[in-house]
Amino acid sequence: MTKKLVFGNFKGGVGKTTNSVMVAYELARKGYKTLVCDLDPQANSTQLLRRTYVLQNGKELEVPKTMMLALQEENLDSTIVNIMENLYLIPSHKDFVNYPDFLELKFLPNLQNYKEKRIAYFNEQLKTVEDKFDYIIFDVPPTLSIFTDTALYSSDSVVIVLQTQQRSLDGAEAFWEYLQTFYNTYEASNFDIAGVLPVLLKNNSGLDNQIIADAKETFGEDTLFNTVIKHMERLKRYDRKGIAEQNLTEGTDYHDRKVHELYSRLVEEIIERTN
Repeated sequence: MTKKLVFGNFKGGVGKTTNSVMVAYELARKGYKTLVCDLDPQANSTQLLRRTYVLQNGKELEVPKTMMLALQEENLDSTIVNIMENLYLIPSHKDFVNYPDFLELKFLPNLQNYKEKRIAYFNEQLKTVEDKFDYIIFDVPPTLSIFTDTALYSSDSVVIVLQTQQRSLDGAEAFWEYLQTFYNTYEASNFDIAGVLPVLLKNNSGLDNQIIADAKETFGEDTLFNTVIKHMERLKRYDRKGIAEQNLTEGTDYHDRKVHELYSRLVEEIIERTN
């Protein structure tokens, strides 16, 4: 059965995109057929995966059709592209900013349950392709929007990304409260909170430790992932150059190996928490 996850927080710049894509990448490396759905019009995860494709293949990724056009045509399969073995992408594009307007015209306010119909539309289209994948991961904007609601409505599990700064903690708390309200509002939504993922702003700083302690008190110690994403400069390089393939034989780069080992542990914990 396909498992669908969304990474979220109401604070921007906390690492949602990086962690969404890295988890998808490691799932694919472990043999799970994985699809990234970029539901953010800024297309950050699309850009990261396009750069990864170029890095690994030496050529640009060809996208036959934008997601917006595919949704209008009710043919989501036509926009899915292959990044590497087991890793696929539904890419976002600047025209996806028109998606809310498209939904407003398609489901007018005179329709019964029109609000739910709007956020359910993507999930209905996704059903035509989801059985091809073991995992589907959604990347969303850091704001309350129909893009975020669409992902939540389609998901089985939610990972709250918590960077160790006060604004991120505030955003995580607000997101947690919104998840409860959303779950109670729409009977068809059926997600669990897989956990809160700590992402260190700096390694071994007093503020990092205090924010994590506060998060354990707020959300419960068992809710926080045991795996903590440390501050790594190599992740910044991935954003700019694409994700470097881990070479397990000769020529292994130490920094690449450490990143992949860390996310491999995180993926094992995610698999355990979402089974």
